[in-house]
Amino acid sequence: MTAEQPLVRPFRALRPAPGRAAEVIAPPYDVLSSAEARARAAGRPWSFLHVSKAEIDLPETTDTHADEVYARAAANLRALCDAGVLVRDARPCYYVYRLAMGPHVQTGLAVSASVAAYESNRIRRHEHTLPAKVRDRARQIEAVGAQTGPVLLACPDSPALDEIVRSVTLAEAAADVTADDGIRHTLWVVADEGLIDRISRTVERLPALYIADGHHRSAAAAAVAATRGGPGAHQSFLAVMFPYRQMRILDYNRVVRDLNGRDAAAFVRALEHCCTVRAADAAVAPARPERFGMYLDGHWYCLDVHPDRVPAADPVARLDVSLLTDLVLEPVLGIGDLRRDPRIEFVGGSRGLAELERRVDSGDMAVAFALHPTGMADLMAVADAGEVMPPKSTWFEPKLADGLLSHVLD
Repeated sequence: MTAEQPLVRPFRALRPAPGRAAEVIAPPYDVLSSAEARARAAGRPWSFLHVSKAEIDLPETTDTHADEVYARAAANLRALCDAGVLVRDARPCYYVYRLAMGPHVQTGLAVSASVAAYESNRIRRHEHTLPAKVRDRARQIEAVGAQTGPVLLACPDSPALDEIVRSVTLAEAAADVTADDGIRHTLWVVADEGLIDRISRTVERLPALYIADGHHRSAAAAAVAATRGGPGAHQSFLAVMFPYRQMRILDYNRVVRDLNGRDAAAFVRALEHCCTVRAADAAVAPARPERFGMYLDGHWYCLDVHPDRVPAADPVARLDVSLLTDLVLEPVLGIGDLRRDPRIEFVGGSRGLAELERRVDSGDMAVAFALHPTGMADLMAVADAGEVMPPKSTWFEPKLADGLLSHVLD
């Protein structure tokens, strides 16, 4: 292990006092609008939404990036601490964090991850970040003096780390709570110095870690580290790392407003240059890559990409999200910029295929495409190649909670 720049460190978490987690935990700041957050926090004075979405405690006309929003977030975090709702561990620990959503369970390790490893690409990214969102998160971190939203990391296979984590979960949990969205969050504290050292050394042997979700949070942490300079807790960021085989990416589907001047029959004919098109008797949830479901004019179709149209050697171009863009959306529907074209929208797989049918049947959209979920191995291959995933490629579920663990920068 490199003493000067270890990949991860234990840290003194700020976390709910015993029995208080249900009052505190909240969805990530970026999955709720201000109005949704205001409704979710109603009657819950200790909800972490008062920190992560502090505009809910100000007039509805308040700019979410106004100085008073960040100031209110800091005041609300102080109030949680002053009331004893949040307490800080006396010495650095690691934390085992389990997420359960229905039958799906994943168990990982909460750490303080190295900003230097992020900047050297040992903690690898696969998305571009937006400067405005990075500035917002950096201002939040500076205002409250802590990183309060964990970055979701994927780690390669490590049987040794898996066994350590499994052994920790045999003990009594420090927190075990089911949030209002039905997701169960369970936390164990690793305070034994010998076990902490084993974890540090085991993680250090990993070749890399991969950002799955939280690119703006990690970029903001790096920005704060650069501004502050020197050694300290600000040279790391809050993260939870899970074995990549346990992580679940849902499909991220597309709906398009019109057929670019074609009728339904002409549109189907236009697809035959790149896909085998078959009518289907029921909704099509693609069971494998290089296959799409399509809902058009009240009917489902199965589209199988012609094998000679798949650039197998290119880790980005071979992704289903890229194939759909390169073979259908851009040449046939005239959609070249997925980030800015108002004719296309994206539907997370948690909403189901019925939502695709609803959007088309309502007349709001003309056609919907159901995609096979992007694989974790594909995401890691893109990151290893130093490339960037196309927009709206991954939808991770379940999501980490805000408020269960915070990383104080003192």
